[in-house]
Amino acid sequence: MKRLFLSFFIGLLTMNVFAWNTETLTAIDKADDLKIAPERANGKTGTPTWIWEVVVDGRLFVRPYNGKNSSWYKSAMEFKKGIIVAAGKTHQVEFQQIEDADLIKRVSDAYREKYKSSSYMNYMIQDKIAAQTVEIIELEGGKK
Repeated sequence: MKRLFLSFFIGLLTMNVFAWNTETLTAIDKADDLKIAPERANGKTGTPTWIWEVVVDGRLFVRPYNGKNSSWYKSAMEFKKGIIVAAGKTHQVEFQQIEDADLIKRVSDAYREKYKSSSYMNYMIQDKIAAQTVEIIELEGGKK
């Protein structure tokens, strides 16, 4: 048991992800200019794609307009890492699929509020799109 706990603790210490800096996250959300570029099979990032983003509980979330068929989404789910360009900065990031129903609902509420004047908003909160909610997590030392 002691060994298991020690292994878990060491694993936590060596993780290279951390919470977004509040100032950075606010700038990204306010700029509303996020471009996403996950790694591809060749290890390079693809062409940055502009997408909507929302912030919920100090965390950054996106959804693919074309659902599972979005090329950026496929790469993000397969390779898990890449970059985002937002508010004039490039960030090394990790992508994580969200499955928590309550969190997905709160992300939908954030989309509803932030993009209420857009004719695309209702599409982005449909169940088939909401099911593809992705969290973007900045990697330690991830700013360029």
